[in-house]
Amino acid sequence: MNFMMFMVAIVAALLLVTAALIIAKAIGPRSFNKQKGEPYECGMLTRGDTWMQFRVGYYLFSILYLIFDVEAMFLFPWATIVEDLGAAALTSVLFFLGVLILGLAYAWRKGALEWK
Repeated sequence: MNFMMFMVAIVAALLLVTAALIIAKAIGPRSFNKQKGEPYECGMLTRGDTWMQFRVGYYLFSILYLIFDVEAMFLFPWATIVEDLGAAALTSVLFFLGVLILGLAYAWRKGALEWK
């Protein structure tokens, strides 16, 4: 029974995605001109090669920012009800913060936070 429901859900998902793609292709605009195909940046045409590689450090920096931003998002709801939760909640959030601090220390030690 569970397997049959799973298969029905998979088939329904595939059909809905396929139908959405077909409908979008059928009723979407079809106009194309040269300007639409050109790369666009800050209101000016780009100079030089538009496909260039960036250092991996930029990506690491942004991922670390996102991790700690999400961490702050998790702490705000916890802080509003911390009195009701008791000591168990305090120890769990201290463990959570400890893991994040260890991750920050690791990234710092590896030089991921150095902006070169």
